[in-house]
Amino acid sequence: MAESKPTPQSTFTGPLVVDPITRIEGHLRIMVEVENGKVKDAWSSSQLFRGLEIILKGRDPRDAQHFTQRACGVCTYVHALASTRCVDDAVKVNIPGNARMMRNLVMASQYLHDHIVHFYHLHALDWVDVTNALKADPAKAAKLAETIAPARPGNSAASLKAVQDRLKAFVETGQLGIFTNAYFLGGHKAYYLPPEVDLIATAHYLEALHLQVKAASAMAILGGKNPHTQFTVVGGCSNYNAMTKEPLANYLALTQEVCKFVNDVYIPDLLAVAGFYKDWGGIGGCTNYMAFGEFATDESSPEKHMESSFFPSGVIMNRDLGKVDKVDLGAIYEDVKYSWYKPGADGLHPYDGVTDPSYTKLDDKDHYSWMKAPRYKGKAMEVGPLARCFLAYAKGQPEFKKIIDMILGKLSIPATALHSTLGRTAARGIETAIVASKMETWIKEFADSSAKDNTLCGKWEMPGESKGVGLADAPRGALSHWIRIKDKKIDNFQLVVPSTWNLGPRGSAGDKSPVEEALIGTPIADPKRPVEILRTVHAFDPCIACGVHIIEPETNEVLKFKVV
Repeated sequence: MAESKPTPQSTFTGPLVVDPITRIEGHLRIMVEVENGKVKDAWSSSQLFRGLEIILKGRDPRDAQHFTQRACGVCTYVHALASTRCVDDAVKVNIPGNARMMRNLVMASQYLHDHIVHFYHLHALDWVDVTNALKADPAKAAKLAETIAPARPGNSAASLKAVQDRLKAFVETGQLGIFTNAYFLGGHKAYYLPPEVDLIATAHYLEALHLQVKAASAMAILGGKNPHTQFTVVGGCSNYNAMTKEPLANYLALTQEVCKFVNDVYIPDLLAVAGFYKDWGGIGGCTNYMAFGEFATDESSPEKHMESSFFPSGVIMNRDLGKVDKVDLGAIYEDVKYSWYKPGADGLHPYDGVTDPSYTKLDDKDHYSWMKAPRYKGKAMEVGPLARCFLAYAKGQPEFKKIIDMILGKLSIPATALHSTLGRTAARGIETAIVASKMETWIKEFADSSAKDNTLCGKWEMPGESKGVGLADAPRGALSHWIRIKDKKIDNFQLVVPSTWNLGPRGSAGDKSPVEEALIGTPIADPKRPVEILRTVHAFDPCIACGVHIIEPETNEVLKFKVV
């Protein structure tokens, strides 16, 4: 069993600002007040105005998916799906089984891709000191790898030595590329993996760069393209070619390779790293959780979607796993009191939502984010993998219960430790493993169904006036698109996305968002390099959409430009 150390803590008191938060999608600024080495208060500020709701006004409802998936460069498909589903709901079309399964398979590939990229390329450098791997003994690391990942014969002393040599040559150039400005450079007390674990994790970081391409390629086979898929249409899907033998065989082969990596490498790495950072099972927790559900077997309405989803929907309040409520879509609204929007848009249900910007200034704590603040019955809700895992665990779903109990047992921690940054990171691995375990079954069901009947799209007519909601539980969390149609055009369109639930500002009642709540009490070892803030923020996998920053390499000065 790995030796877990307590997180170091300084005596620093004062404000800290991390801007920009890197290794995320978009531009996020985190401000905290630290007292005696622990975060006392926190503010999460999105620095990017999106305005898709304004762009969509007056357009054909069928075009929404093509615009909304441009909100992001990673989770493009989930926005396309949510937009298509909200128009499906508005026109009341029956989705053929083949289309439902094809949509689910692409979503499953999205999960495999997204979580692998997050764990290795967006989050790992918060825990893994890449330069410390240069101190490792490759033979000792190979022996350790046999115990961590026994199903992975590629972790030989020779292969790990080759990785170490490549890393040494890279570091000696002095041009560290993606590792420039890394908090671990020069040593950092908050990093405490043994050099051999750092070497194994670094080797798998590099290997995962190739694996994530295979997951994305699988998505493109069914999705027609990746990123920005082309196959979803109102009423179903359009990629008839994907129902033929050769594309499905290629999709299966790529998926099997990715799933093997998940089981043989990702989960063992997660357990190995978490074993040294078990103290983070007491840091970064939230109170309330919500999920809309995903991988449904009935898409005839949003309510049927939530009831029939393999990843369950529901609401958990006050960490009470003994009580799971159904989601009431009428109880969702968005506050803007602390956002850069005009006051008339405060507290509105998404069907009536208004996106009317009103910027004040950067350091205004009364208005400090371009994100709105979604609330459910007046409460901030964490959405995403941890919420889904808690809901599934509370409902006793066998697939989730089996792997969650395995991880709790391996790490010798109680279930309450999952209310934390460690739990949030582990939850992504848990559901990746569950998706991997279901893939071949889902692919076979789709192949059998499409061999009997190639119907892929239902018939419908655009109503003059209507409204609809499209739900999706994206890898990052609960996503909903809301549409009002008038004269067969978009009269109002609102996106309530996972990152606004998790990383928005305070609500109208002054209550903190989940990330602001999670940061309270975080220990800070070195106020000049507060990696502990990144650990909790990155665990939410922020997606703020695209921003542009240029850093002067000699001074690290962030340069600002106004584009006119």
